[in-house]
Amino acid sequence: MSTQRLEKRWIPYILIAPTIIYYLIFWVRPVITAIIYSFFDESNIFTLNNYITIFKDPYFKQAVFNTSFFVIVSVTLEFVIALMLALIINKKFRGSQVLLSIALIPMALPAVAVGAMWSSGFASYGWMNSILYHLGIIDANQKIVFLAGNDFQSLMLIILIDAWQVIPFMMVILLAGLQGIPKDSIEAGYIFGGTKFTVLRKITIPMLKPSIQTALILRIISAIQVWLIVVMIYGYRRIPVLLEEVVFYKEQILGFYRVALAYSVIVSVIVSIVSIIYLKVSGAFEKEES
Repeated sequence: MSTQRLEKRWIPYILIAPTIIYYLIFWVRPVITAIIYSFFDESNIFTLNNYITIFKDPYFKQAVFNTSFFVIVSVTLEFVIALMLALIINKKFRGSQVLLSIALIPMALPAVAVGAMWSSGFASYGWMNSILYHLGIIDANQKIVFLAGNDFQSLMLIILIDAWQVIPFMMVILLAGLQGIPKDSIEAGYIFGGTKFTVLRKITIPMLKPSIQTALILRIISAIQVWLIVVMIYGYRRIPVLLEEVVFYKEQILGFYRVALAYSVIVSVIVSIVSIIYLKVSGAFEKEES
């Protein structure tokens, strides 16, 4: 009996062993290697110059500000719209499945395709101006230069493009949460005289909290790492963001590979800190009271 119990005890560890080994080889090892090499120069001499170079770079402060602004505005906008769409589709009205299918199309597109599509659309002779011309909004000789705005306008344009692609992702998570809420709870709220807003605020939202936490934390992490759409539409350092600077130092400047590693470490630390703060504020670390 003792041998059988011992075998049963080790079965869970044996089952998760391949996953642990995979992460050790393909995640933990590269992360540790990047952290170590970020403190060495090209001659493998210990130095802090890689980090000093970053903190002295004027683009670093601008990248931090742009990324912070992008995260706050985009996540808030996307969450509100995604929640509204999830609530509407959850009503299961006639045609709701068609609406859901259409809404999911942007989520299926890779970031490269989205960047290429909107980059060509916002060009002076792109399809956006062509549509406006055929609708009679602009003349044949009149072109709207969408990409010529100031930094704030350009950042807002990126936020709108990103929202178009990401809202379906958040909507699916919230919709799954809504479908898991017992109908009896919602009906009880109406029976006791609650309005739609009251039921939403005091019953639906609290019961949807796990799904909201999941959607927000995943979106915050991915928002901090935005870069590809920015580069494909505006190029490097037109609207600097954190991860774009990592790629810039690695791909655009020779001999700054170690600086790129240091930048990636900084981004990873920021993502970890933001995630921990959010989970702490949201109460995810609190134990359920018995």
